[in-house]
Amino acid sequence: MTAKTERVRRIGWYAALVVASLVTVLCVSLLFAAIRNDNAIEAQPGQATAQVESVTFDRTIINYATPDGVVHSPANGVLYPAGLAAGQLVNIEYDVGDPELARVAGRSVVNTLLPLGSTVFFTWLIAGPLLWWIRRQRLAYRRSLAEASVVEAVPAPEPERTA
Repeated sequence: MTAKTERVRRIGWYAALVVASLVTVLCVSLLFAAIRNDNAIEAQPGQATAQVESVTFDRTIINYATPDGVVHSPANGVLYPAGLAAGQLVNIEYDVGDPELARVAGRSVVNTLLPLGSTVFFTWLIAGPLLWWIRRQRLAYRRSLAEASVVEAVPAPEPERTA
C-alpha cells in the first residue's frame, strides 16, 4: 500500500461519512417540513372534495373548489398522495389561509415516518460497515508503517571479534 492509496482511503472515508450524514439531515428536514405543513393545515382546517388530475413520480395534481367558489390547483400537488390515480375523487384537508397547502384527508406526518426512517436506516446500514472497513484498512496501514520504522530503528548487532 502506498501513501496515495492511504490518501484515497481517507478521502473515501470522509466522502462516505458526508453522504450518509447529508442523507440523514435531509430526511430529518423533510420530517420537520411535514410536521410544519400538518400544523398549518390543522391551525385553519378546511375540507373539500378534489379531483385528481395527474399523477407523476414527483407530484400529484388535484383541483378543488373552496366554499367561496374559487377553484384551486396546488402547484406542488397534494401531500401524502400514495395510492391515488388520475380521475379519482378524494377528500382533502387544506389550510384556509393558504389553499395551496392541501393533504389527503385522514393522512398525516405519520405517513412519512416509514419511508424516511427506512431511508436513514439503509443509508447507515451501507455506510456503517463501509466506514468501519475503510478505517480498519487505514489502521492496518499505519500499523505496518510503525512496525517498519521500528525494524529500521533497531541497530544491527556488531559482529564479535576474535583475537
